[in-house]
Amino acid sequence: MVYFQPTGMGVALVTPFQADKSIDYEALKRLVEYIIDEGADFIVVQGTTGETATMTHDEIERVSDAVRRYTAGRVPLVIGIGGNCTAAVCHEIQSRDLDGYAAVLSVVPFYNKPQQEGIYRHYTEIAQASPLPVILYNVPGRTGVNMTAETTLRLAEIDNIIAVKEASGNFTQIEQIIKHAPQGFNVISGDDGITFPLISLGASGVISVLGNACPRKFSEMVHKALSGDMEGARRLHHEFAEVFRLLFIDGNPAGIKCALAHLGLAQEILRLPLVSVTDHTRLLLQQALVSIGYDSRI
Repeated sequence: MVYFQPTGMGVALVTPFQADKSIDYEALKRLVEYIIDEGADFIVVQGTTGETATMTHDEIERVSDAVRRYTAGRVPLVIGIGGNCTAAVCHEIQSRDLDGYAAVLSVVPFYNKPQQEGIYRHYTEIAQASPLPVILYNVPGRTGVNMTAETTLRLAEIDNIIAVKEASGNFTQIEQIIKHAPQGFNVISGDDGITFPLISLGASGVISVLGNACPRKFSEMVHKALSGDMEGARRLHHEFAEVFRLLFIDGNPAGIKCALAHLGLAQEILRLPLVSVTDHTRLLLQQALVSIGYDSRI
């Protein structure tokens, strides 16, 4: 079987909301079109950036169906399905209509803080249950537990596990995974701000938050780095430095929704317990976006 290879710039898709907090499907379609037109290599639906934790099961299914229709096969789609109950995650994967999706992204179990052996067994069960290839997602800042390089490399030997989205920020750990991973196993940056240095170490790309707002320019940076144009990629990386900082200073997806509102692509509305960025951050982020060529589209 030929598996999808997650390389280049994937976008962790935002879920736009209307003023009454219902899903804004018109804005969702507009955003998908913009991301594809501006050069995204693949799209990730219903991850952290999509505010999946605040959505009902029915809403989750409706959004995944809508994105599949809007995309119409033009770029590969990855769907986020994770949790801290292994049996429930496996059941969800097996019961969902995954037609049109290329892979499943599944986060390390959160809150209950499993041991490394528990993480390993969790993912082996998911790999066996999934009809699609699986991308691991290590984000200890959110889950409360780090998946070590040793555990990731054990899992990389499983045929149906094709990549890891690494958002630990631990360069030594990520370098060890890149260095010792079997052929065909990809390491993807889960942090926009360190994508350039990780590609220089051998990462295959990024699943990006910034790509919702600045897909063309950020994709250019990613592809310059992947093709060996390190000087060109470095220049673009430095251009984004202030945007990287401001985008996450008040949390994700608050920052990216502020950026999308500035561009006229979606309203700056989140569901509690998440709230919008401060007025000060909003002003600075808007100024930073204008400085790199992303003026308001309104």
